[in-house]
Parts: sequence; structure tokens; C-alpha cells
Amino acid sequence: QPSPSKQPQPKLLVITTMLNVIIVGAGLIGPRHAQSVITNPSTNLLALVDPSPSASSVAKTLNTLYFPSLSALLSATPDIPHPDAAIICTPNHTHVPVALELISHNIHILLEKPISDTITTALPLLQAQQKYPDVKILIGHHRRFNPYITKTKEILESGSLGPIIALSGLWTLYKPASYFTGATEWRRDKTKGGVLSINLIHDVDLLHYLFGPITRVYAEKTLPQRGGPDGNENHTAEEGAAITFRFASGVVGTFVVSDCAPSPWNFEAGTGENPIIPKVGGVGGGFYRVLGSQGSLSVPDLKRWSYDGVEGEKGWNQKLQVEEFEVDEGVPFDLQLEHFVRVLEGGETPRCDAVEGLRALVVVDAVKRAMETEEVVKVESVEEILAKNE
Repeated sequence: QPSPSKQPQPKLLVITTMLNVIIVGAGLIGPRHAQSVITNPSTNLLALVDPSPSASSVAKTLNTLYFPSLSALLSATPDIPHPDAAIICTPNHTHVPVALELISHNIHILLEKPISDTITTALPLLQAQQKYPDVKILIGHHRRFNPYITKTKEILESGSLGPIIALSGLWTLYKPASYFTGATEWRRDKTKGGVLSINLIHDVDLLHYLFGPITRVYAEKTLPQRGGPDGNENHTAEEGAAITFRFASGVVGTFVVSDCAPSPWNFEAGTGENPIIPKVGGVGGGFYRVLGSQGSLSVPDLKRWSYDGVEGEKGWNQKLQVEEFEVDEGVPFDLQLEHFVRVLEGGETPRCDAVEGLRALVVVDAVKRAMETEEVVKVESVEEILAKNE
């Protein structure tokens, strides 16, 4: 990284023509992001960057340029335009090194979640954000853009539930044996895989988005089904937990996560967001239940339960009234990219910045420690972590 005095000055981007966007990483999610770039009227897919030779064929199917490295792409300028922005879709442990290289060339970034594989390796990105304040960073927790979550946040902000008291959540789903074999065998390893880092982190980010920072956690492991004394000794990754959360606001919550249970109570089956997981309707209560003093809300069926309009004293001897909400259509990846464009135009601030991305990772780390120590764990704030590492 160049010293602060010699850093190139980031330019303020005023969009008068299409943004030139590159995709870094040609794995499963890279081509999906590429489709969003192709269909967005404000963006042009400039190139695909990936060291694998097979990525060149992926680039051909996307009708875009291919480069084996970012340095190869940059050396091709001025024959091709300098990228305005990049979407990083590389393995988790490479997220920050790739982001730092892009930032040093004044390229705005949309970084796939999680922000990094560990708290320590994530910190240089937040430090770089301070050195390059005009380079925009959006962390790709795309579920913040899901229409079901957008509507949920709208209902919460309307105040119609009254002060929020508590919540409960579920991410319970059955992963097939093939999920842990072949090229993805790493998912068995507790240092690389596990349902907390792979799946729970999504829900933690959404809970932050809806209810604010989590400050304390406690967790108990579920009974092992794949690993453990009676299972595969090579399967060391955690399979699930029952968790309690306390939020800075005073809200408390419970959450059960498991990848060993056939169940419709998970984000994917409830919203239909992931095309490889069939949507299940009419499951009753869904994966989140939010309890307020004036009403309660279930997600994703978006039913609000209250005593609104009931004559006389409100209470359990009265019939609950139910109100159902409609949800607008929308593809989260496309909506996320539209937001990213508006961020670069200066019209919006990042919905999930680097601080928020790290905040989710910190909570997942705290849950893991709570499971191992069987103790309540205080969740450090990102501000405390940054202060200690200045």
C-alpha cells in the first residue's frame, strides 16, 4: 500500500455514462452478479478477472473481456477503460487482499459477504476506508434488499408494533451429504466451514439491520448428527446451536440454527430467494417472529397480530385481529446493484458498509466462543476493536 502522502486522490464519480464494472471471481456467485450488471441500464460489464484458465470460457458466455489478474487488466489501459467499480466474488480469505488492491487504484467495490474469514484479517479494510474515504465500499449482505425484509423494516419503522420486546428466529434446513464432498469437502472442517459462518451470519446481519447491534450472546450446541463420537470423525464443523441474543436497545431474542433438520423454517424456503431451494408457502409463522407491545409480526408471511379495533379491555380473552401485508416483486442481487449505483452517484450511503460487515462477523465469532466455553459472551463493538488496533 502507498504511504498516505503518496496515495492517489480518489475522484468523485459523477455518472454521465454507464459505469464500467469488473467481476473478480468466476465461481458460483460471480456469474450471477454479472447478470445483474448486464441487465442494469447504468452499468457495463467490462471484464471478468480470475486466475483459472476455465474462467475465459465463462467470460465468453457473458460476452465480456477476460483477464487472469487485476494487474493484467490494469496494464491493458488505456486500450480499455479504467474500471469504475468491481464486484469481488473470491474465496473468503482473499476478500480483503483483493479489495485493498482495488481501492489503491481508486476502484469502488461491492464485496461479497462475509467481509473476511476472521476479525483480524478484516481490519485492514476498515483502515483503508479511512485512508481512501472517497472510495465507496458496499458489503454484499444482499438479503437486506430482499422485498420481504424491506417490507419488514418498513413495518417496524412505522411503529405499529409498539416498542419491540423480543424476537425469535429459525434457520433450520437439511443439507445433503453431497454438500460436504468433493471440491467442497472443506465445509466439514470447523476452521473453514460450519453452519454459523456459512449461514447464521446472514441472519445476524439481518437482525442488526432490523433491530440494531447485538451486545451479548449465549449458545448451546445441538446434538451432532454427522460428526461426534458416533459420526464421521472428519466432520468437525459445528452443525447447529440454540442461541440467545441481547441487543443494545434492550430487545432480547432466541435463535435456533441447524443444517441437519428437514424444515421449511429458514430464509431460503420462506422467501424463495435461492432457486436451488424450493419455496414453501403456508408454513405458519415463518422464520422470524417479532413481539411488540402493540402487536406482533411473523416473517415472511407478514401477518401482524394485535387487538386493534377490539372494544373494551385488550387482553387474552379477546380475539386477536390479523392484518396481512403485500410484498413487492424484486430480485435482491439486482436491487443491491441498483443501490450500489446510487451510492456511487452520491445519492445514498451504503446500506451495509465495512463496519456493518465486520459487526456481523464479530457476533458469529462470539457465538462460537459461547458454544465452546458454555459462558455468556459480551460482544465487542467494532469501535472498541478498531481502537485497540490503531
